Amino acid sequence: MNKRYFAADEADAGERVDRWIAGAAEDLSRSVVQRLCDDGAVFADGKAVAKNYRLRGGEELAVEVPDAKPLDVVPQDIPIDIVYEDDDLLVVDKPKGMVVHPAPGNWDGTLVNALLFHCAGRLSSINGVIRPGIVHRIDKDTSGLLIVAKNDFAHNLLAEQIKAHSFTRIYNAVVYGGFSIGEGTVDAPIGRNPSDRKKMCVTERNSRPAVTHYRVR
Repeated sequence: MNKRYFAADEADAGERVDRWIAGAAEDLSRSVVQRLCDDGAVFADGKAVAKNYRLRGGEELAVEVPDAKPLDVVPQDIPIDIVYEDDDLLVVDKPKGMVVHPAPGNWDGTLVNALLFHCAGRLSSINGVIRPGIVHRIDKDTSGLLIVAKNDFAHNLLAEQIKAHSFTRIYNAVVYGGFSIGEGTVDAPIGRNPSDRKKMCVTERNSRPAVTHYRVR
């Protein structure tokens, strides 16, 4: 267990603790801090706080970061199409039919298994032992480019760019039915389906903004 300490200034009053710590610690993303809050591992003046805790200003903050777990996903020599690579990241063209990371029903043969072999284990650890290096994902039956982080520093920077929408993701899709207009925008929040946690749906509850601009080709 690695315990990290931070001191909030009076000017920080009103800031959410998860956002503040993620800004103060370069190697901890906001999503990681939120998980630690949920696990009771973030403290303000010695008291465990929730991720939506608002700083009063002047608190002593502590974060208990658990030791990294040994990776139990097996590297596999699976051919993958690398279109770009440097010391910090790589871009892979994922084929249709390949699962991005291990999950029930697909514990091997995934892109992560292939990346562990190709990178010899040198991948970011922010998303845990099952999703090393994975910054974003696409579905099994979708083909396309994925950015993979080789270290936590690159992972944090890429995640912030995705959050800020500073780069664009473009998809080509086959759609059943017709369109009354040639282009438009779908602006509707996406979250877990309250009736089926394995599915996503348009909902205002615990959702994230989702904007899609479409054009019929």
